[in-house]
Amino acid sequence: MAPYESDESTTAAESDDLRAGRRRAARYVVPVAVTGVAVATIGLVPALADSGSPDLPKISAEQLVQNIAESDTEQLSGTVRINTDLGLPDLGGLESGLLAGAAQGEDGGEGSAADPSARLTELATGTHTLRVAADGPDRQKVSLLQDAAEYSLIHNGKDVWGYDSKSNEVYHSTTAGSGKAEDVPATPKDFAEQALKAVDDTTSVTVDGTARVAGRDTYKLLIKPKQSGSTVGAISIAVDAKTWTPLKFTLTPTSGGAAVVDAGFTQVSFDKPAASTFDFTPPKGAKVTQDGDLEHHEGAQPFETEEDAAARGAEGMSTIGEGWNAIATFDTGGEGIPSGQEVGGDFGGFLDSLGDHVSGKFGSGTVFKTRLINALITEDGKVYVGAVTKDALVKAAESQR
Repeated sequence: MAPYESDESTTAAESDDLRAGRRRAARYVVPVAVTGVAVATIGLVPALADSGSPDLPKISAEQLVQNIAESDTEQLSGTVRINTDLGLPDLGGLESGLLAGAAQGEDGGEGSAADPSARLTELATGTHTLRVAADGPDRQKVSLLQDAAEYSLIHNGKDVWGYDSKSNEVYHSTTAGSGKAEDVPATPKDFAEQALKAVDDTTSVTVDGTARVAGRDTYKLLIKPKQSGSTVGAISIAVDAKTWTPLKFTLTPTSGGAAVVDAGFTQVSFDKPAASTFDFTPPKGAKVTQDGDLEHHEGAQPFETEEDAAARGAEGMSTIGEGWNAIATFDTGGEGIPSGQEVGGDFGGFLDSLGDHVSGKFGSGTVFKTRLINALITEDGKVYVGAVTKDALVKAAESQR
């Protein structure tokens, strides 16, 4: 367990060229968006705070973290509201093309509207309402509610189903034999553990009072980097005082303003969900796509392991720095992204809106920015990415030359 201090201070169908351009952009933009989704996913079991600060017995940060780790909550259901503000640029009509390209292979083949690798990127920006349910490690369901439509992702035993009601399309894969069963989020504890993985001696952890969340008493755990240079200002997790289940997740950036991620239950129950909640049969007339029938884009898959990511192209990945200032770097083996001036036209303007051109001993490159994750891609195809500032990325690239 990482060290803690005292209670007070413990601290991404016009012409063929445009379609090709969209697919190329998706290779770089969508992975950044997926990174934001990964952060948002940590908060799939949080809750919006009510007014009031309940009077609860004092507890140390170390004990609160231990209680979260030992929580045996496996059953819950409720409605979750997620607001994500990564500061992604206005895609100006390219957004739908990028998301569509995310479900296509390199040959531009058609994907499925129910494929979660593309649909879950929608959580990277804006406000969304979800219905969630969990019953142990083998049954979970997340439904993304939309205007007159719904997208559901269901894990029931060895089966994973995705269903898009608007297009009446179904995606199906199996966890048996794929090595991915353990990668499906199982309990509220799983989500909290993701946030707490960052806790080490470069981190301040404190108990920041109490709050009423979804009608329940909670303690607030505050996690802050001790180092300068990180884009992460603070992470706040509200923890249920009875079940020790995380009930609120908020991530604020060092740049200030609105939270990057503010997510939570508007209603929560810890009763066992009905078994029928996780039943799914493809509706009559639905187009069903098996996982093996799709050629996915180069971005991350919804339940991808670190080993999968490495095999997917981050060969030779290494880390510069430590703690909250850690920067992942790898060589794509290809050329960097051209500037908007080189590309020209509307797509060139779109590229310029994504990032800042930088130069140094490493040559030149582009820093692609969000309010949380920044990435430098150099002209020779090397990538530096982390929850750090632009200056930190440039400094890291300089140190490697």
